[in-house]
Amino acid sequence: MRAVLVVNPKATTTTERSRDVLVRALRSEVDLSVRYTRRRGHAAEIAREAADERVAVVVTLGGDGTVNEVVNGLMAAKAAAAPDGTPPGAGAADTPGGSPADRLPALATVPGGSTNVFARALGLPRDWPESTSMILEGLRIGRSRTIGLGRADDRYFTFCAGFGFDAAVIHRVEQARRKGRVSTPGLYLRSMLQQYVMGTERRAPAISVERPGEEAEADLATVIVQNTAPWTYVGDREVNANPEASFDRGLDLLALRRLRVAGTTRTVTQFLAQNPDPHGRQVLRLHDQEEFTLLSARPQAFQLDGDYLGEREKVRFTSVPSALRVIC
Repeated sequence: MRAVLVVNPKATTTTERSRDVLVRALRSEVDLSVRYTRRRGHAAEIAREAADERVAVVVTLGGDGTVNEVVNGLMAAKAAAAPDGTPPGAGAADTPGGSPADRLPALATVPGGSTNVFARALGLPRDWPESTSMILEGLRIGRSRTIGLGRADDRYFTFCAGFGFDAAVIHRVEQARRKGRVSTPGLYLRSMLQQYVMGTERRAPAISVERPGEEAEADLATVIVQNTAPWTYVGDREVNANPEASFDRGLDLLALRRLRVAGTTRTVTQFLAQNPDPHGRQVLRLHDQEEFTLLSARPQAFQLDGDYLGEREKVRFTSVPSALRVIC
């Protein structure tokens, strides 16, 4: 069985020695090629080439950003397209010829970043040695599952997207990390408070949600979209904005109509509850959605899988069922 290991050498929780241990362990089970990323977008190129070369498994060592790039590379490969050339998730024409999961390499994810939401949502342990052991067992006995993905315009995501406040917070965190700050729950909390106090236009909600055949929901302040639960983690604690979201269903959406102090604090507390159920007059939740579009009267910060992608005024979301096979 041929496999490619995509390594982000800047992964925050691994060392050169631990990477060597991982490589030796994987080579005990598969014919392994190791490729290191050198720049933003390189992981996607490596994954696309691996799919076109018909390898059986692509393994990632890195954080959620590396996983997202690899997934987009796989979904951009020739093997992912329907017989008529339609990209997965682009429309009904991508149904003939089986799902992309039947045509693409399987994905295995060894957590190496600071949060690793995707790996943990799959049930993998937080620490890379334990995750590696679980993946090796999965390779040995052929254990895998097929998951759906989300698609935002022309880019795929594995667990979440944000339009508005949470994406702006991620932008602040990324700016701090470029200045040498370490990604910690405390950094995210400070960034959230700074964005709320100094950077958020709370008085004039500008976002609307449009769905085929449904009346539009307007005057929304911020939107969180999930392909699975949880939305993220604070250390070991799950944060659940859309607790019913699942890899096996469509997309879930939570929007806040206002970002007032009392209401926002109450909703965030609901996210962190043992049995989360975000609700209230300021909360809009949509479950198991196949397609919707977010529009805004002014540019909004936009993120996918914790990666800030700039500002947008319009994003079309679609659910892509049975998109990818994962080893877990």
